[in-house]
Amino acid sequence: MEPDLEVVQIGRSESFKVWEHGYPFHTVRWHFHPEYEIHYVVETSGNYFVGDFIGSFEPGNLVLTGPNLPHNWVSDADPGADIPLRSRVLQFSESFITNAMALFPELASVRELLDKSRAGVLFDAKTSGKIGPLLAALVKAQGVERIELFMAVIGALAQARDIRLLTSASYRPDPSGFMSAGLNEALAYINENLTEPFGEKDIAAIAGLSVGAFSRSFRRHTGFGLVQYVNRLRINLACQLLMSDQKMRITDVCYASGFNNLSNFNRQFLQHKGMTPSHFRALLAENLASVDAAEDRQGVRSQKQGPGEAQARPRRRRVGERVPGRQGSVVFGAAQIADFQQMQAGSRLRSTMMSDGSGIGGTQNVKQQSGGHND
Repeated sequence: MEPDLEVVQIGRSESFKVWEHGYPFHTVRWHFHPEYEIHYVVETSGNYFVGDFIGSFEPGNLVLTGPNLPHNWVSDADPGADIPLRSRVLQFSESFITNAMALFPELASVRELLDKSRAGVLFDAKTSGKIGPLLAALVKAQGVERIELFMAVIGALAQARDIRLLTSASYRPDPSGFMSAGLNEALAYINENLTEPFGEKDIAAIAGLSVGAFSRSFRRHTGFGLVQYVNRLRINLACQLLMSDQKMRITDVCYASGFNNLSNFNRQFLQHKGMTPSHFRALLAENLASVDAAEDRQGVRSQKQGPGEAQARPRRRRVGERVPGRQGSVVFGAAQIADFQQMQAGSRLRSTMMSDGSGIGGTQNVKQQSGGHND
């Protein structure tokens, strides 16, 4: 049986993805993805499958899988049972960890572990006992604490000595052999044409599937229906536009992000972000004002001026701009909108399009340069 490709969505504001899920869950299936994965079982027992390996697991089972290595954990549970929390999962890309190792030579010892993970690595109970609480804290962590905990997890795994490689020496995953090329083409088309109109029939044709087969396959791979997936991407593009250009009208943001109806745009924004676009922008302005006030309190501007020089009116900083006098500080959105970038990064988007009414969104006769990204 060929594994399914799982689309792992790591937001542009995140270095890695950490999350938890219950059982049953849509990702509990025979699948693979290009990211490394640390999988920790919180509850239940059953059988797990990694490449050509089959074994039994119980709470505390801790496994690291490498890029494109198929895997699955199947719990022994009564039919109809609902387990609220079965696993905690940490996923990160090869480019992220490679860049981190280049930046921090102290991470060189991690390379050997990553190489071994291509066969799947099972860790001992002692290491699992260390990692379990770290992952639990990491799920709730924000900001710099996320990096601290991530490093603690990677460090503990790299120091583990009692490990077991799971797949046979001859096993080599071949994603080109079982990757759904058609679905990958469909996902690429969506990212490259996010603000243009298209319908499920169009995307199914690109994938080489019937509409029904495409719908089932798409939901299995992404966890979303096509319309929901596209709307989430477009709303996150709208957030990028709201942050990058504070003078851009809400109506223009609506059209430039792929919606052709302002009412629907406002409804979708509220559903995904818990606030209206205007409230989102007001929170950004409030945050910018607080940054200016903090600079005044710290005397950043007065230090730059000589005696007798007039105090200039504070310049409002753009979102993402670094704050002088505070190393590592940047202007960012309020806490209520910290999740605005939860979708994967896509290609540069074109902003002029029109809708036929039967597909998904699209702008109509709008001459607006978006300059944004989908996330």
